[in-house]
Amino acid sequence: MSEYLLQLLWVLVGGYIIKAVAKKQTVMVLGRREERWSVSSALALMIPIILWAGFRDRWFSDTGAYVTAFIERPDTFSELPAYLETVTKDKGFAVFSCLIKILITDNYRVYLLIIAAIQGLILALVFRKYSSDYWLSVFLFVAATDYTGWMFNGIRQFLAVVITLAGTKWLLEKRYIPYIILVLFASLFHQTALIMIPIAFIVQGKAWNGKTILFIVLSVAAVFFVDKFTNILDDMLSDTQYQNVVSDWQSWNDDGTNFLRVLVYSVPAILAFIGRKRIIADDDPVITMATNASLITVGIYFVSMVTSGIFIGRLPIYVSLYSNCILLPWEIENVFARSTSQLLKLLLIVCYTGFYCYAMKLI
Repeated sequence: MSEYLLQLLWVLVGGYIIKAVAKKQTVMVLGRREERWSVSSALALMIPIILWAGFRDRWFSDTGAYVTAFIERPDTFSELPAYLETVTKDKGFAVFSCLIKILITDNYRVYLLIIAAIQGLILALVFRKYSSDYWLSVFLFVAATDYTGWMFNGIRQFLAVVITLAGTKWLLEKRYIPYIILVLFASLFHQTALIMIPIAFIVQGKAWNGKTILFIVLSVAAVFFVDKFTNILDDMLSDTQYQNVVSDWQSWNDDGTNFLRVLVYSVPAILAFIGRKRIIADDDPVITMATNASLITVGIYFVSMVTSGIFIGRLPIYVSLYSNCILLPWEIENVFARSTSQLLKLLLIVCYTGFYCYAMKLI
């Protein structure tokens, strides 16, 4: 049986069993009492997912490049300064990797497992606290292929993503100074994390506020005037480590993000439009922020569809975890009548399972 099918079955079957017996706890989320899974139950679902990522095949996509780089990194502190002079970008990740090799192990499998554990544990703790349905959040993370796409593949950028995700409490409480410091730290692992500084301000305020609508309008304008947009982007990136991004995606004939993926990641925003009155009336800070994040997700994906899936299409992950894994479970439970929500939940599981099988070439 395919390893990818086993991963999905674990979340569907194993996860549902854990959900049925999981101990519940009452936690305070921004002044509201919410019923959540216990930490031990949440980890029971996440740990096999971490282990799969940690012990994946060495030659899976970008994993081979990460392993080769790890093997070539220095294994003593005396070699570290000279080595870092050769690193041209994202030195934080290089230092992090060197410290693991110097202080912990030179075994690349343990190295991959440590990274997967950091990523998975942060996801588990954030989803457990802020999602109304932890099991569905984890299912959506796997079925939308974020799991294999990021914990198996783009692990350097995903480390930056989960570091910013760890600051969700500060983001929700509008504690901008510690949050921006955290984002700056995350940018040492992958400079794209800096996108969360302007986004931190855009997602604030009421759902569907003027800032998020303006973002959508600008995204649509970028699509219609794509040549001018790429010229502006090229100028903006000219003095950064991404100065060749535009020329690279054009020379590689990158034809943008697949429309089906854009459609899948648009589902939370579509449901947010349908249930906007309920979202505004409920005024839950988590859901309000996640709703605005869903609009930003759609906007960036929309632009990536006509520009670059490799570069622009990798940016939404900073906000899509809020929209896809936190907002969507809440929408299914709260926007519709109970009988309708149960049917929609089943339909959601079937459709996302189909998307996963299609994306992972299981069908």
